[in-house]
Amino acid sequence: MTWNKFLQPNLILEGSVLNLTPNIIQQYGLKGLVLDVDETLVPMRVGIASPELKQWVEQIRSFADLCLVSNNLSEARIGGIARSLNLPYYLGAAKPSRRKIRAALQAMNLPVQQVAMVGDRLFTDVLAGNRLGMFTILVEPIVHPDVALRSHPIRNFEVWISEFLGASITPEQNKIHKH
Repeated sequence: MTWNKFLQPNLILEGSVLNLTPNIIQQYGLKGLVLDVDETLVPMRVGIASPELKQWVEQIRSFADLCLVSNNLSEARIGGIARSLNLPYYLGAAKPSRRKIRAALQAMNLPVQQVAMVGDRLFTDVLAGNRLGMFTILVEPIVHPDVALRSHPIRNFEVWISEFLGASITPEQNKIHKH
């Protein structure tokens, strides 16, 4: 597999993970979602799930198994978020390493093709999911309002490198959508 294939998400969602609807999940035949946490579900350094996220999880739970897989090592923060959403979780995933994602897949007991890796980063979430043959979904980061006006230099660099290597990433990463 060439680098552009490893870095090419199957689906690029405009807006946050909250725009991932049951219709989209069903349209792609998905039965499970492995979810990144930092800036995919909650802003960095925020330790609680928003009411909107809790509502989204309750809606999606009827359509797909859910599991959190985070590179973050904070048991207090990631564990607290996972418990508030009543979801299983794995810490310290070191994505693009596949080890913790494989553990999540094994716990879900679903064919890998029916599980999506959902995240805001190309070089961690999308790369790890593609390496496992998962369906990959790139979402726009959820950022803290104080940080929203600043750009995402790491993500912007990842997009630039990915496009240079031949992946097709739409230029939506700088838009901030209020929902």
